[in-house]
Amino acid sequence: MKDTSSGEGLKRELSTGQLSMIAMGMAIGTGLFLGSGLAIGTAGPSVILSYTIGAFIVLLLMGCLAEMTVAYPTSGSFGTIADKFLHPMVGFLVRYSYWIAQVLAIGVEISAIAIYMKYWFPEVPGIVWIIAFAAVLIYVNATSVNAFATFEYWFSMIKVSAIVGFILLGAYVLFGTSGHEGVGAKNLFDHGGFMPFGVKGMWIAVFISLFSFLGTELVAVTAGEAKEPDIAVPKALKATVFRLSGFYVLTMAIMLMIVPWKSAGIEESPFVQVMEILNIPGASGVMNFIVLTAALSAMNGQLYAASRTMYSLSTEKFAPAILSKLNKKGVPTTALAASTTGIGLAAAVNALLPGSSYAFMMGISMFGSLFTWLVIFVSHLSFRRKWEKIGGRKLPVRMIGFPYLTIVGGLLLLSLMITAWFTDFKIMLQFGIPWLLFLSIGYFIVKKKNPQKSDDLKNKEAV
Repeated sequence: MKDTSSGEGLKRELSTGQLSMIAMGMAIGTGLFLGSGLAIGTAGPSVILSYTIGAFIVLLLMGCLAEMTVAYPTSGSFGTIADKFLHPMVGFLVRYSYWIAQVLAIGVEISAIAIYMKYWFPEVPGIVWIIAFAAVLIYVNATSVNAFATFEYWFSMIKVSAIVGFILLGAYVLFGTSGHEGVGAKNLFDHGGFMPFGVKGMWIAVFISLFSFLGTELVAVTAGEAKEPDIAVPKALKATVFRLSGFYVLTMAIMLMIVPWKSAGIEESPFVQVMEILNIPGASGVMNFIVLTAALSAMNGQLYAASRTMYSLSTEKFAPAILSKLNKKGVPTTALAASTTGIGLAAAVNALLPGSSYAFMMGISMFGSLFTWLVIFVSHLSFRRKWEKIGGRKLPVRMIGFPYLTIVGGLLLLSLMITAWFTDFKIMLQFGIPWLLFLSIGYFIVKKKNPQKSDDLKNKEAV
């Protein structure tokens, strides 16, 4: 039987450099530039530890994912792997959960865009910007994958350059001049100490910090359109994790030494606040443009991820066949159209809850992504053992410390998901648990209507 999950029909045009920048672009978005204010307000200066722990979890995740993606470089990615090494139902659940996560994350980014535009146009309703920018990004995604990748490459470059510039400027202010009062390492320990909300606040902020890293797994989805997945995928994953970890921890430390942590919030990006405190003419406007670019770039990547995931579901006959239809340039435009529903939801939430739309959308979008991450850890435990048992080829990258580090990563992630129940992000589980029940019913309906397909999936050889 032909394995359509490999993404036959999609064009392999993405280079290693493009894969790295796409993953960076997905992760360097609202989670860092705007969500960081929420994390700081929850943990205080100890948010530095929160981001360090979050980076450690992601490092373990990417080690597992790199090994499995090299073995199966498909558009179905972790869903296909879960099919083969756990159970077809798990593959069904994880792909639909990841799809809804990306769809809702699109809503998170577009909600942030509405906030950013208020900096220049405070009187214009947010829904105007939601519609305008959504139209542009849908057009970009409807063209060739190379056009999408080029867009992401250069906009990610803007963001990376901005963060490097921010770190250098902050370091100069802290260590190269004495002209700014009220800045320095003392801000890490004043106003209640380094850990003003105790270990609890620091741990909850780990959960929030994970939102900043969501998107790094997109490299696995793009593997179905990568030129040389054996080389490009592990290299892109490794570079992305280490760069992001360094960027996030350094940025948080510098930001907190310049801006007192009690001043951080989500009405305005902490990055913009830093520029305003430093009284650099026009700098806050430039920074607001950069964070706007970050949100647009992340949203663009999420549209890509959602459309390819839905395409994979369709090729596996877990979604209507029309959703696997490609245009002349190899883009699944029907799947793309189905993946824009988050934009409409964001517009509605923005209109109904203008003051809290960002936090609301962030909470409900996280479940699908974190559930996907958890399945990746569990899949890896099964993958390594079965791959060696069947005599699979020697892979160019292997997760170190197996199975112990894989188990550690999974347990840490599961603990953070449970923690959400006791926080303001309880909505994540209130949405996620019924969602999984709904999907489980859907799986058995699909299986009943198409028993041959379900049997084919269940009996696939893991090679």
